[in-house]
Amino acid sequence: MKIEKISTKKVSESVEEQLEKMIHSGMFKAGEKLPSVRELCELFGVGRSAVRDAITTLSGKGTVYVKRGEGTFVCEFDSSKLFNQQMLLSSSRDISQLFQVRKLLETGMAEMAAVHRTEEDLHHLKHTLSGQAANPWESDYQFHLTIAKATGNEILVGLVQFISTTMKKVMMDFHHYIQKDENTVNLISRQHQQIIESIENGDPQAAKQCMSNHLNTVEELLQGSVLSTNKGSAF
Repeated sequence: MKIEKISTKKVSESVEEQLEKMIHSGMFKAGEKLPSVRELCELFGVGRSAVRDAITTLSGKGTVYVKRGEGTFVCEFDSSKLFNQQMLLSSSRDISQLFQVRKLLETGMAEMAAVHRTEEDLHHLKHTLSGQAANPWESDYQFHLTIAKATGNEILVGLVQFISTTMKKVMMDFHHYIQKDENTVNLISRQHQQIIESIENGDPQAAKQCMSNHLNTVEELLQGSVLSTNKGSAF
């Protein structure tokens, strides 16, 4: 049996990873100029070609941009790139940051829905529960989207659609993961029911608290599913 040697990582890839970590950590902020190629060579103890290749790769990713005659700068914040790249939710930090946003957005959404919901909204909300067994992700998406619609605010509806679409693959895997545990499935279902009841009763504070409890549960479960995946287990 012929065994092929494992190739070592290119020096430029190591430089790229280090620069990316420095940018993400805030050492270099958006709009800030990076050290010169010469300074980076001295910093990392590598040749000019490795630094230039790393910068070319980071430029292709949209992490930095090069101004001819001026140097290399960190790109400004771009929300579309954030969601396209970070919605992989491959780390505890990714999940925590996402759920910070969801808790701010969706607890307020539930609060508003309890005030503005119509009978038609309640009918649609209750209908989403009936589809949980057949298509868990789709019914979950429709549940949260219907709450957004019940607020009467089209911008909130668009935000929920945007977030849900960009993280669809992760949440589909997540729902597949929790189907292994009937108690967890029942817990999620009960939490959805509690949110609906508080909205139906026109109780904004209860709706807000129920949504907060639900998102805390989902975040904890998602953290566990990512941990299992990183250890080699499949969803």
